[in-house]
Amino acid sequence: MKTSIKSKLPLAFLACMSTLWFFYYNTESAWNNYGNAKWEWLFLIDVFIALPIICFICIKNKKQALLKLLVLTTLAIFIGSYIIPEQHKVLWPYFEQGRYFIVSFIILFELIALLTVCLAISVALKQKLDPDHSIEEAITRYVGKGAIATLLCFETRMWTFALFAKQVKATHFHGNIHFSYHEKDGAKSNLLGFIILIAFEIPIVHLLLHFIWSPMAANIVTLLTVFSLIFFIAEYRAINRRPISLCDEVLHIRYGLYQPIPIPVNNIARLKVNAEYINREKHIKRLNYSGVPNVVIELKKPIGNTQTIYIGLDNPRHFINSIESKLKQKKDNHSL
Repeated sequence: MKTSIKSKLPLAFLACMSTLWFFYYNTESAWNNYGNAKWEWLFLIDVFIALPIICFICIKNKKQALLKLLVLTTLAIFIGSYIIPEQHKVLWPYFEQGRYFIVSFIILFELIALLTVCLAISVALKQKLDPDHSIEEAITRYVGKGAIATLLCFETRMWTFALFAKQVKATHFHGNIHFSYHEKDGAKSNLLGFIILIAFEIPIVHLLLHFIWSPMAANIVTLLTVFSLIFFIAEYRAINRRPISLCDEVLHIRYGLYQPIPIPVNNIARLKVNAEYINREKHIKRLNYSGVPNVVIELKKPIGNTQTIYIGLDNPRHFINSIESKLKQKKDNHSL
C-alpha cells in the first residue's frame, strides 16, 4: 500500500467510526438493547486504543504519528460530545473541558508559525536564499514531511508576506528567469478591493451578529473574518514578490501563497496560449486571479492527478518562448 494512502487511513477510520457510533447512540435497536446500552466506554476504546494503534502503524515517522493522533483525538472528543447522549456521559464531561487545551494548541500552532517566519526570513535575507526553501527546511526539520508540514508551510508563508513582505524580493527566489502575474486583468487591484470590502464589513457584521444572534457567535465570526483579511493582505503583498521561475532543469510555479509546483523541464510536453474559459476537472489545475488563464502547460507525466496546468501571466509569449528555448537547448545538447 502506498504511503500516501496509508497516511489517510487514520482519518478514514475516524470518519467511519464516528458514523457507526452516531447511529449506535441515536437509534434504538437490538445492537444497543433498544436504547438501554448506550455506553460511552465503547467509543472511548476506539478513540484511545484503536485510533492510536492505527496512527502508529500507518505513519512510520513517530513524530508525525503523534501529531496526527493529537489532532484526530481532539476532533474525536468534539464529535463524541455531540453524538453521546448527556445522560450516558460519565467520563466525557472531563474530556470536554479540554477545550482550553485545544485553544492553547491553536495558539501554540500560530506562535510556531510566527517564530518559524522570523528565523526562516532572517536566514534567507542574510544568505540570499530562496524564502520558500528556507521555510520548508525549517518546518520539515521539526515535523517531517506530510500534510501537517504543508499546512504549516502555507501558514508560515502567509505570515511572512503579511508581516515581512518588504524584506522579500523576487530575485531572492531560486531561478534564472522570473515571470510575473500580478498585472494580468488588474489582479492586484481586485485583491485590494476585497481587502477594503472585508475591512469595512467587519465592524458592521460584528454588531449585527452581537445583537441579533449572540456575542459568542459574533466573536467567532469576527475572528475568522480577521484571519481571512490577513490572508488577503498576505496574498496581495505576495503576488508581485513571489514569481514563477525557470531554472536549468526545473520550472517553479509559484502563485500568490499557493504551494509551489516544481515541474521538470523535460516533463513539459507542450505549451500554448489560451483564450477560453476552463472548467474545473480533476486532472486540471488552474492558477489565475481574474479573466481566463492565458497559458496552458501540458505534461508528459502527471504530477499527482494533474495532467494540465492553466496559469495567468502578464507576458505569456515571453514565458512560452523562454521555456521552448530551454527545451530546444536541452534537445540540442542531448543530440550532441
